[in-house]
Amino acid sequence: MDNHNSESPAAQRPWQRDCLGGDFVQTVVEQPRDYAGQVITTVVKTKRASARPAVALLYVHGFSDYFFQKEMARMFADNGYAFYAVDLRKYGRSLLPGQKMFQVRDLREYFDDIDAAIDIIKSDGFDSLVILGHSTGGLTSSLYMAEKPQPVVKALMLNSPFLDWNLPWLHRTILVPLVSAVGRFFPSIKVRQTPDAGYAETLSARHSGEWCYNEAWKPDILPDPDAGWVRAVNKAQKALRRSKICVQVLLMFSADSVRKGDDREKYFRADAILDVRAISRYGRRLGKHVTEVAFDGGLHDLALSRPDVRNAFYRTMLQWLRKQGL
Repeated sequence: MDNHNSESPAAQRPWQRDCLGGDFVQTVVEQPRDYAGQVITTVVKTKRASARPAVALLYVHGFSDYFFQKEMARMFADNGYAFYAVDLRKYGRSLLPGQKMFQVRDLREYFDDIDAAIDIIKSDGFDSLVILGHSTGGLTSSLYMAEKPQPVVKALMLNSPFLDWNLPWLHRTILVPLVSAVGRFFPSIKVRQTPDAGYAETLSARHSGEWCYNEAWKPDILPDPDAGWVRAVNKAQKALRRSKICVQVLLMFSADSVRKGDDREKYFRADAILDVRAISRYGRRLGKHVTEVAFDGGLHDLALSRPDVRNAFYRTMLQWLRKQGL
């Protein structure tokens, strides 16, 4: 490990007890104000460790989400990795009073949040880390590694990355570009969605799932995004298709997707958010070194799947990391 201490503001923030309790702590980094006002980034870590770790792992959450996957964090810690997670600006712990949830005009805005987390990790003495990005966090992490790679980041792991829209062809080719164009000039216009709590019902202990989380930060029904968000995602997906990631990439997703007309039972054994065929198609093109793994029975967030699936997900990541010498 590198014992050099960064002098960046992110590195100097104090740690305090996190809402997850136990061995989890958090620190807040104040960011430059943006078009909506004050902005912060929150970094969470677990102090739990089975041995002195040499490699850190940074988790980047997805859309309408935040970090709460304690089991996954402790799994990495118990297997010799230092675990960190970032709640991006306007999400979860980083959502300020009166702020519009997940408001973004360009996914590159999140690069400062990732930079802040990496500064903290480096200040804790690590010179090797791996990023694990889920869904929109996977898209953002991929864009980050394509456009702003850091020498300290040795590999990228992706959990169901949002590499393409899960929409009919007509919507993808005509409607999304149209909304994206509108979003350039009128970013706050709402884009109405069809309400569907099916995915949440497979997760939440209030329904048929096993997980407890803050529903104000991760609502059962995905909130309507605005045209600016659609534009930001669309631009990122297109930019990524023109770029290449140089580090090793582990691409992971469910073996199947929920499609219109499927029965509710399928929500418990498939990706109810994205089209896994598109994840595979575009994921293989991310770079020259992509390892692809599909999980039978996996949910959109593989870490929240039933125990046998998520244990296979954990084993896959650990084995792959060790194969990379990490």
